[in-house]
Amino acid sequence: MSIPADGVRIYEVKRVDVEGAIVIDGFPSVGLVSSIVANYLIDTLEMEQIGIVESPAFPTVSLVRNGNPQHPVRIYAGHPPSTKGGPVADKIVAFVSEFHPAPAIIHPLATAILDWVQEQRCSMLVSPEGLVVDRPSAPASPHRSMKLADVKIYGVASTRKARELYIEPNMSPFTEGVITGIAGVLLNEGRRRGFDVLTFLAEAQADYPDARAAAKVIEAINRILLRSPLDPVPLYHEAERIEQQLLTIQRRAAEKGHSDRPAPASQPMYR
Repeated sequence: MSIPADGVRIYEVKRVDVEGAIVIDGFPSVGLVSSIVANYLIDTLEMEQIGIVESPAFPTVSLVRNGNPQHPVRIYAGHPPSTKGGPVADKIVAFVSEFHPAPAIIHPLATAILDWVQEQRCSMLVSPEGLVVDRPSAPASPHRSMKLADVKIYGVASTRKARELYIEPNMSPFTEGVITGIAGVLLNEGRRRGFDVLTFLAEAQADYPDARAAAKVIEAINRILLRSPLDPVPLYHEAERIEQQLLTIQRRAAEKGHSDRPAPASQPMYR
């Protein structure tokens, strides 16, 4: 168990060596981009659960899948595929949740995650995020009309080394704007500690899950960090399937009186 940070505790349910791993922040963001990305990697790489995160501030729910109760915040670990050139790291870890943490717990939660990441000697932390954009609306699912190539992606890093290695050669740097929530705290803490934190921001709608934005981020993670070539068509279809799964979970939670819904457009981040 990690050192608690204001009531946040990380419990390891299976001891796994994750030294040198790439860590993915999978807490809900604009368009649920980070949740879709984390779930995609967990499913595709067949990652196993190695831990949970506990806090009295988390939703009082149990997410049941295949008859098994799951905590609101879980940790998974696995291995990227062996590819030509090789991935940046041979291990990958994902923190994932379907629910938005309360504002008061965001800072201690992000701090606890980064403490654990450094204790485990992981190599970097990546926050996939949605970037709020205004697009013409259609009656239903307006993002369906956009091609994956039309979605722009930006990046920011907590250290100069990470910016020069991963951001500047691969995407437009995010130079002006605000990044809030867990991703914002992780970037600030990463800079303060000199630890590599990357945020990949894909243009997304804020008022519903955006599978295309998530697919764009997954594409970037695979190309830059995992170095695995992917066909974007099945990638998008899988992201869309996870999108629908997350929508169902949040709808059921709302029906039972929980307020864990996607953050409004004014909350997360803009450029």
